[in-house]
Amino acid sequence: MKPIRSAHGRCRRTFLKSVGVSLTLPWMESLPASAPDKGKASGNPKPRFACIYVPNGVNIMKWMPDGSGTDYAMSPTLKCLEPHRRKFSVLSGLGHPNSRGGHAGADTFLTGADLEATPGYDYRNSISIDQVAAEVTGLETRFPSLELSSDGGTGKPGHSHTLAFSLNAVPLPTEKSPRAVFERLFVDDSDSSRAAMERRFREDRSILDTVLEQVQSLNRRLPANDRDRLDDYLTSVREVEKRVIRAESWMDVPRESIPEGDLKLGARPYERGDRQSWIRTMYDLMFLAFQTDSTRVSTFQIGREASGGYYSELGLNANHHELSHHGGDESMLDGLFRIDSFLLEQFGYFMTRLSEYSEGDTSLLDQTMIVYGSGMNSGEGGGHSPKNLPLLFAGGGALGIRQGAHHAFDDSSTGSVPLSNLYLTIIRSMGIDLPSFQDSTGVMSQLIV
Repeated sequence: MKPIRSAHGRCRRTFLKSVGVSLTLPWMESLPASAPDKGKASGNPKPRFACIYVPNGVNIMKWMPDGSGTDYAMSPTLKCLEPHRRKFSVLSGLGHPNSRGGHAGADTFLTGADLEATPGYDYRNSISIDQVAAEVTGLETRFPSLELSSDGGTGKPGHSHTLAFSLNAVPLPTEKSPRAVFERLFVDDSDSSRAAMERRFREDRSILDTVLEQVQSLNRRLPANDRDRLDDYLTSVREVEKRVIRAESWMDVPRESIPEGDLKLGARPYERGDRQSWIRTMYDLMFLAFQTDSTRVSTFQIGREASGGYYSELGLNANHHELSHHGGDESMLDGLFRIDSFLLEQFGYFMTRLSEYSEGDTSLLDQTMIVYGSGMNSGEGGGHSPKNLPLLFAGGGALGIRQGAHHAFDDSSTGSVPLSNLYLTIIRSMGIDLPSFQDSTGVMSQLIV
């Protein structure tokens, strides 16, 4: 499918910029379009899903554990997670058989797409698994999903700053400022900002009406083959319209009141001495978003591919990306190991926060499934392979997930068992009856109780 261009192509850019909401899966008519009753109690678990992304791969030699099953020996890198051993699993041998590798690991981590497979496109992604989940869980929360990253925005094709992509392959922008995230989640709009929001909703509806009129007019003049393409576009416009209506319905529902407290909302991702505070504050905000049920889906890209910044606080003078091209050099591999261990220590902090908060008879960690890893394997020589990715899978005990083992998968015919199998397992465990996802071949029975 070739991109739709000409006059209505300009309209598309206009309404996307104004509306500021994502194009997602078709609306489910059997489910409510309005804000739910936040006071309604439920004894059932509320499945959450989070993805934590590490750029540039890892020192795979010190990452992979010895042995498999529940008696595996914790590797040097993973040792800091020993207190959580029973709450996570190490997954090896998984990857994206359709991915071409390179620096597009973040682009394809949650989609599994072949970015060059669509005729007429140099780059074409597909929906990410978090947005499949958000289409269902987001019907009951103020925010369908929460996207965080070190660089903000969406980046550019092949060097994405976001892990989240809508059904129409639209990258969903991320936020890098902890204060902006906090205010979005927990600070009610002032009278002036509310009035501005009401004006924006009116403008959005007006723009959408104009787009629909122009598309319908254009449709009458197009040949049959182009009408099919335009119909796809028209579906996207209608989905945006429904999103606008849904967002408007939440205006009269007060946000959860959370004090700023000790949150380091001014921390910055690349500032010397701030990195740990920034990462932990972002984890704190994800925790609070899940705790208050503001959203049940979140992605966090800790750094962007082909960069990742300098870890001078660890005594390293080389850029994270430069270290990933280690070529087997022991000092560079040691630098990667130190970065990997540092980032896992922060992840352990997030797991502790989730595990210490009880919701009903279980912890928040038991109601949250988390994928932690990278979209590239730097390997023994420092390449960028999308095979045998470094992956951890945590939480989900109350959702029928079995943890506490090293699962070593292997498929010599493809070089990797599809990571999409894990995503299908997650979606099914969230109660969403999805037949398949991307190149999945089935669920992972090893992870299911």
